Amino acid sequence: MGIFSKLASSLKKTKDKIADTFSRVFSIDRIGDEFYDELLDALIASDLSVNFAMDVIDDLRDKMIEGSVKDRDFVINSLKESLVSACEDVEDFETDYPTVIMLVGVNGVGKTTTIGKLANYYKQNGKSVTLCAADTFRAAASDQLTEWASRADVRIIKHAEGADPSAVVYDAIASAKAKNTDVLIIDTAGRLHVKSNLMEELKKMSRVVEREYPDADFKKLIVLDSTTGQNAISQVETFDQAVELDGIVLTKLDGTAKGGFVLSMLAEHGVPVAFVGVGEKLGDLEEFDLEDFVDGLF
Repeated sequence: MGIFSKLASSLKKTKDKIADTFSRVFSIDRIGDEFYDELLDALIASDLSVNFAMDVIDDLRDKMIEGSVKDRDFVINSLKESLVSACEDVEDFETDYPTVIMLVGVNGVGKTTTIGKLANYYKQNGKSVTLCAADTFRAAASDQLTEWASRADVRIIKHAEGADPSAVVYDAIASAKAKNTDVLIIDTAGRLHVKSNLMEELKKMSRVVEREYPDADFKKLIVLDSTTGQNAISQVETFDQAVELDGIVLTKLDGTAKGGFVLSMLAEHGVPVAFVGVGEKLGDLEEFDLEDFVDGLF
């Protein structure tokens, strides 16, 4: 299965929900207010924000002329163009090497699994990789990360449970520098985004990276559970305030009919989506492509 096929499969629930609503939209004979109202409802039903959906509808109106809705493909392609245009100012996620990637997020979003997939992704692209087990709070977290390191065949640096996460980061940086490692990926404990003391811990780890490895391209990625839809945006806002996010990794996209939230998040918050999980296997992680994503919605 190719990249687009995997992404399209992951978006099936969102696509089916949009298709159900669009069947009502295209039962209307003319492109008028009722048509646009139904289309607005379809976009909001797929979890685009109201303001973003209204902007897209306004842009679509400018592309269309009053008349019969005879060519469904023309309308859908025009809508795709409007959606892509609304998000295309967001810069693509890119990194230079050596790079340090710190993953953050709330509990249960799939950070550890994502780290294993990221390690495999970079290794398959010819990069040397080291993992840093800085989640010293959750029982067996380092054991789980060790298993993923084994699957991806990469090195891992870890301390005993309950150790200072920043100390683990410090040692991992020293090891990565000594081994001339291309990519150091840091796991962090899941935390509620309303807990200020846990956010301070993330800030401390960030300062360690910036101080000890100024030559590295330091990226902070938030892992989001796609099934939470618009509710994930508050997580982006809070973590961005704490550590200045560089990108987003989406998980569980195949389990939601709310995939449309990704587009309004891009347009309204400007943090790029870097990667998308498209399955459960080690290799099921793909770079995000805006046009492929929009195509997968229709």
